[in-house]
Amino acid sequence: MTLLLVLLVIYSVALIVLGTYIGRHVRECAGFFVAGRSLGPGLIFATFLAANVGMGSTVGATGYAYQDGLAAWWWNGSAGLGSLVLAFWVGPRLWRQAEQGGYLTVGDFLENHYGRAVRGLAAAIIWAGSFLILCTQFRGAAEILQRVGGISLELGALGVSLVTVAYFVAGGLKSAAWVNAIQLTIKLAGFAVAAPIAAAGAGAELSFNGDSSFWSGTTVGWPTLFLLGPAFFLSPGLIQKAYGARDASALKRGVAWNGVALLAFAWLPVLIGLTARALHPGLERPEMALPIVLAENVPPLVGALGFAAVFSAALSAADAVLFMLATSGARDIYRGFLRPNASDADVLQIARVLAVLGALAGFALTFVLDSVGSALTLFYQLMVVTLFAPILGGLFLPRASRWSALAAMLVGVATLVTTHLATGGAGYGWAAPHFLGLITSGLTYLILAVF
Repeated sequence: MTLLLVLLVIYSVALIVLGTYIGRHVRECAGFFVAGRSLGPGLIFATFLAANVGMGSTVGATGYAYQDGLAAWWWNGSAGLGSLVLAFWVGPRLWRQAEQGGYLTVGDFLENHYGRAVRGLAAAIIWAGSFLILCTQFRGAAEILQRVGGISLELGALGVSLVTVAYFVAGGLKSAAWVNAIQLTIKLAGFAVAAPIAAAGAGAELSFNGDSSFWSGTTVGWPTLFLLGPAFFLSPGLIQKAYGARDASALKRGVAWNGVALLAFAWLPVLIGLTARALHPGLERPEMALPIVLAENVPPLVGALGFAAVFSAALSAADAVLFMLATSGARDIYRGFLRPNASDADVLQIARVLAVLGALAGFALTFVLDSVGSALTLFYQLMVVTLFAPILGGLFLPRASRWSALAAMLVGVATLVTTHLATGGAGYGWAAPHFLGLITSGLTYLILAVF
């Protein structure tokens, strides 16, 4: 067992202790689901940025930079731009409705505007799709443990899933927000130190030109904005975190700081990916670019800090998905359909049970998808096409009927799936399947809402 592995184990235990301590007094859904609407701008910033900087933003983005150069900025940059939309346009409106109506999940918002059918359809689609992102976080963290400690992927993934659920299950969002603040510090420090040192080590071999421009690469580029931009102001998990703000001002400031930080952070994985391309050409799996650079091209202490940062990224993103699964499953599915008269205590208990079951299911699916980028892309496509019309329509065209929302969701998803199958996922030029799904979903909603 290496020293770094020992330190990661101690770090994990400390996170569990902190999460359990913070959540020891959480006895009601409002505390678990939205932290009692008590989070100031600092904790909003921390829990948002910690959730947004996961395996896709680190390992995945570095792999895209290895393939596409500067165009990989758009992976995290699009998330930052979408976060600014949430901060200044969508988020405050949603928060005010949540505060007035006592909403705890996005499903509460959807049912209030469109009825139980829309709530159920959205919950089922997103709940199932969330496992795509959860299993990639577990696998990514397990690969880090394998590299630094030599343990098997299976044991590492199981350990990560147990650690994540252990610090989350006690207090939900209240526990996660404080734990995320610690994780975020490790993540930002690790990448801020490792990226420039790695680039300096590459020296003259480092090229900022490569085979693609800043605007477009083979896998990412400016069209990524149509996928990740909406994902970061429509995500049920992020919206529910926004519900936890103590007021609209705290939400604006915290989420805006998160957006600006993502715009800046987006350059760090790009720098490491370009370094890997210069020093390790011909990698079979571009997503191994980050671990290889941390292991071979920076001083050991810097590499250790970088590995701790990636490990923290996986944990914080995983707890964000567990948060979405547990709370939506308990309130939108269990209370919404199975036991409408369930007490607050019953819903809270089910949320905790679902967090445990969700972690175990995520572990079971860990080895189904071995690409962080592909799993996240599938999840984001499904989410934005499902929620684009009903959420924005509920905010800005609230008189539309449930048929407008249902039809928009079904038409959008059908367009996404059909186009994906017909074109092998390529779409038509820059009009990717998810973009066409968004357009048809939005037009369907508008037509039915107006006429």
